[in-house]
Amino acid sequence: MGRTILDDAGMRGWKFYLKGLNLAPLICCLMISACGTEVIEQKDFDGIVKVGVLHSRTGTLAVSENTVAEAELMAIYEINQAGGLQVGDQRLQIVPIEEDGQSKPMIFAKRLERLITRDQVAVVFGGWTSASRKAMLPVIEAHNHLLFYPLQYEGEECSRNIFYAGATPNQQAEPAINWLYENHGSRFFLAGSDYVYPRTANRIIKHQLDALGAQLAGEGYVPLGEMQLQPLIDSIEQSLPDGGIIVNTINGDSNVAFFRGLYDAGLTSQRGYTVMSFSIAEEEVSAVGAQYLEGTYAAWSFFQSLDSPLSRQFTEQFKSLNGVHRVTNDPAVAAYEMVLLWAAGVSKAKSIHPASVLQALPGVRLETPEGAVEVHANHHLNKRALIGKVDAEGQFGVVFDGGHIEPEPWSAWLPENEGYICDWTVERPDAGRFQPATGALEL
Repeated sequence: MGRTILDDAGMRGWKFYLKGLNLAPLICCLMISACGTEVIEQKDFDGIVKVGVLHSRTGTLAVSENTVAEAELMAIYEINQAGGLQVGDQRLQIVPIEEDGQSKPMIFAKRLERLITRDQVAVVFGGWTSASRKAMLPVIEAHNHLLFYPLQYEGEECSRNIFYAGATPNQQAEPAINWLYENHGSRFFLAGSDYVYPRTANRIIKHQLDALGAQLAGEGYVPLGEMQLQPLIDSIEQSLPDGGIIVNTINGDSNVAFFRGLYDAGLTSQRGYTVMSFSIAEEEVSAVGAQYLEGTYAAWSFFQSLDSPLSRQFTEQFKSLNGVHRVTNDPAVAAYEMVLLWAAGVSKAKSIHPASVLQALPGVRLETPEGAVEVHANHHLNKRALIGKVDAEGQFGVVFDGGHIEPEPWSAWLPENEGYICDWTVERPDAGRFQPATGALEL
């Protein structure tokens, strides 16, 4: 009989894992002796490897982060079902240890520290807002450990110890702004949550609008979790009295009040208003209500409506594990991809040690539900640029496909970034930000 995991960390991870996957039959089989096994028996594995799953299961961002955590747990489940993690001539069972970031950046930092030092995980998959990632960055770098981050973000960062599975602005915001300008007009209002991602993304967008000759009619921000959005909606109506384009970077459950407020105020497509969101996907549409978002747009690299074998397979598996009523979205696919990319990096390195996996990951390529992705030397992925329009069923119909775009973590729209790149495959202390043309070190 194989070895049984009974330590606190292992049991805690498996309880979260099984709860997150909603695998009642498997739970019964693990817990009832009639199944012929003990709790979490490892007959077919040579050992275990613990990994951290760190997302907000509570608080204002839980509406979005639950799905990414479940997608990561699904990828782990699939790897284990297929025989485990291949490390040289050994096959290891992946045991997830889940922590709740509680929608608070400093909680993310504290839980990350615990996952690394107490639970001794080999990697952490986690974060949602850029504020959570920024809080975790000094912790992950101090331990020279490994973090995978699943969401589109503002760029302006390139850490040796983080792999970024979401889009950079040149892969999401930039093609979306160009498409809006070409198809929906030249008057823009920027609405966002008041933290680093919307502020920085909108700074980049303003440079792009200026280059296009478009007009910035207004700009407004609300605190994360704010539900009193009428002042912002009034500002939009005053700035765009005859219609225009609203670029939405509001995050979390504030979007419920935002879209219902727009609807109640009549700021809809019928009156000449075009809304483009960078943080609204199928899960958020379901939470807000499709009737309030129908006719609005979002820019992502994946939509559930994509009709490909891997896309359909991903959605079917997710629904089978989490409920037929559930939806999939871009952040879930990115979260799922990054677990598989880490596993491929481990197999390539023949080691679970973070430093070895860090070196092995650049160049790893996988076919995924969004298409082929590859880890670049700047620790980002090539991403597909899609724009979808919300229909009455709460799904997105693709109206634009810009193909796969290579990542640029240092936005070329910002003057201070001219000529700067990130390349962690070169041996130089400033590999995260340097100008290859000059060769001068970045101090």
